[in-house]
Amino acid sequence: MTRVPVLAANWKMFKTTHETLAYMRELGVLVKTLDGGEVEVVVAPPFPSLVTAAEAARNTGVGVAAQNVYFEREGAFTGEVSAAMIKEAGAGYVIVGHSERRRLFGDTDQAVSRKLRAAISAELVPIACIGETLEEREAGKTDDVLDRQIRDGFAGLAPAEVAALIVAYEPVWAIGTGKNATPAEAADAHHHIRTRLGEWFGRETADQCRILYGGSVKPDNVAALTALPDVDGALVGGASLDVASFFKIVTGGLAARPK
Repeated sequence: MTRVPVLAANWKMFKTTHETLAYMRELGVLVKTLDGGEVEVVVAPPFPSLVTAAEAARNTGVGVAAQNVYFEREGAFTGEVSAAMIKEAGAGYVIVGHSERRRLFGDTDQAVSRKLRAAISAELVPIACIGETLEEREAGKTDDVLDRQIRDGFAGLAPAEVAALIVAYEPVWAIGTGKNATPAEAADAHHHIRTRLGEWFGRETADQCRILYGGSVKPDNVAALTALPDVDGALVGGASLDVASFFKIVTGGLAARPK
């Protein structure tokens, strides 16, 4: 099955609204040079810039994602943002369960599950992040960690809902460190994830679900990663902050895709 690749930029806590506008305008011009329909390009700015990013992205083919979501629709939850608010701001995607949310802000697999259901109910496409720490990898627990995060994080989702997810495998030890998984390590993890999706949600679901690699993706390593049969694109952090760098990742990732 041919899966449309996704190249997504996660800016984390970088860029003001003015910087967002300039970046999105430049990226929109660049993306229009690509063949339509062959790739999904997504940018995840900080919350204050969602509306600006969405307006600048209109008619460019660039999608906009929020970096997090809360699972309640409304209420006394100071500092949180609901899926309905994100949708109204103009975003079509939302990152759920990023390793920094898990490590720094205490997001559990159970919280990820509730956030995924909230996002899906609001007709947002979740980018669901899973991955192991260095300690877990060195202890030989990578597959066990991935299994737990899929089992508990995707609990209660129907096969069609899982098929529509974008899953991002992010080895935590490679995020922001300059290290990245070797193609062999990435291939093993992505194959394991797709195998588990097939066992637990059905072969058709596994074939449809896009699985991205995330972890120090750069223009010079994206091709080796996206050439792998189970890798359907990349979730890019630091290298996405420069628009020229991110577009090189987009074009490099596309060029390497199996035909």
